[in-house]
Amino acid sequence: MRGKPGFYEFFAGGGMARAGLGPGWRCLFANDFDRRKAETYRANWGDDVLHVGDVGAVTTAQLPGVADLVWGSFPCQDLSLAGAGAGLRGERSGTFWPFWGLVTALGREGRAPKLVVLENVCGALTSHNGKDFTALCRALAEGGYRFGALVIDAALFLPQSRPRLFIVAMRGDLAVPASLVGQGAAAPFHTRALMTAHGNLPKALKENWLWWRLPPPPPRSAKLLDVIEETPQDVSWRSARETGALLAMMSEINLARIEEAKRAGSRMVGTLYRRTRYVNGEKRQRAEARFDDLAGCLRTPAGGSSRQFVLLIENGRVRSRLMSARETARLMGLQDDYILPRNYNEAYHLTGDGVVAPVVMHVARHILEPLIGATSQCVAA
Repeated sequence: MRGKPGFYEFFAGGGMARAGLGPGWRCLFANDFDRRKAETYRANWGDDVLHVGDVGAVTTAQLPGVADLVWGSFPCQDLSLAGAGAGLRGERSGTFWPFWGLVTALGREGRAPKLVVLENVCGALTSHNGKDFTALCRALAEGGYRFGALVIDAALFLPQSRPRLFIVAMRGDLAVPASLVGQGAAAPFHTRALMTAHGNLPKALKENWLWWRLPPPPPRSAKLLDVIEETPQDVSWRSARETGALLAMMSEINLARIEEAKRAGSRMVGTLYRRTRYVNGEKRQRAEARFDDLAGCLRTPAGGSSRQFVLLIENGRVRSRLMSARETARLMGLQDDYILPRNYNEAYHLTGDGVVAPVVMHVARHILEPLIGATSQCVAA
């Protein structure tokens, strides 16, 4: 009788891929270079499989057994701006290469994982005019894998706008069940940008391509108001004067959104980011609000403007504060018993850098687990 499928989790952060895979999976090894994130990983998952350090210094001798899956949410910083960053040659996103060197080394040892998942920002599709995406696909093909990609927005599962790219690769010597692949692209997970990136691949790489068939989830039931804490412990409501200063940074369009929310007559919650915009040829900081029942995409707090605000409108009154750490965790699909760093910035950085747990769960249930089950039956036969 087969036990739980095993996986290695690279660039693990606080173990959000592990949270998404759930108790039906067994983590064999986890790695991250950030010692502060590692403290959170230990607090939630223990210390028995975690190795803290540069992925480039990890050896195959440190990787126990044979993993069914290798998950790699490699850094996105150099891929975030389409074509403008350093891409896969950058210091951060370039850590993909030593990571991939480990996977290919496992193959030479006869321990190649059945499945590999790469997760990153959608900018990976267009970085350096698509050359970085082609490089990822070429690496997978040369490593003996067939592959396909999906763009999944967390907004289908949770009240956060967060589209991300998931490249799912399967070892080339294994049969792919016909029920898991389609004849071509299909909405909503094969976006125009993804189809363009696929169209730009060399013919030889297209021969390795799989159009994964992923069913959409049920309609989202979670509301943004469900996420908001009544009495957060780590942030405070701002004064009327401070809130007024935020409103003064808004354009007419954004002020109109505030007035519309006031007229709704019910308790309304929205979110706000401060962004630098060009106004009459000059850079100005603007406050941009949304009241579409979605938070903006969580980002790491590199500066004050990257921290998201909560706006609460009730009885014609506008209140504002920073989003709490627990609220950011809820927007990533983490349960309230998930232990966060005590430091606010560290908690925000952890969640803003992570992968949304319910998205991982959906991919696992509908693609990864059926693939592992099918290949295990073939081996048993």
